[in-house]
Amino acid sequence: MTEHRTRGVPLLRAWPRQGWLGRLAERHGELFKFAAVGAITFVVDTAVFVTAKSTVLEPKPVTAKVVAVLVATIVGYVLNREWSFRLRGGRGRPHEALLYFAVAGVALGINAAPLGVSRYVLDLAQPAVSALTEHVADLVSAQIIGTLLAMVFRWWAFRRWVFPDEVGPLR
Repeated sequence: MTEHRTRGVPLLRAWPRQGWLGRLAERHGELFKFAAVGAITFVVDTAVFVTAKSTVLEPKPVTAKVVAVLVATIVGYVLNREWSFRLRGGRGRPHEALLYFAVAGVALGINAAPLGVSRYVLDLAQPAVSALTEHVADLVSAQIIGTLLAMVFRWWAFRRWVFPDEVGPLR
């Protein structure tokens, strides 16, 4: 076993990473952790969205999506701060959290926009289409298209502003 160090601090004791998968994880570990957090928050987001849209927020699918993204964002902040980007930053937690939730607010708009377009521009809602078509259009627009667009934006913005390598003058 070897000890891996990051910025002079022992990271963990692990077996040496061998092969292409080990090299890929070593080089892009932060991205893999971000993706894992994204997968977890995707499940949280989907569960809250489907539950809310099927019950108390049935007539308001965009509101259900906003609530789902807010819940997933809180989970995501904790996981990203404590795992994905734990070796980055240097900002005070209140400042970092404020930046995180500001970026998440923009991402929320990016995430909800395809659902709004699907529902209110393309009119993929009942009675214009069947209930099945409406549900499939909602899931594809909100959970696939919106999530992918917001994920790309979050990855870029978190690394640039929220959890930068070094805190210094604004770049």
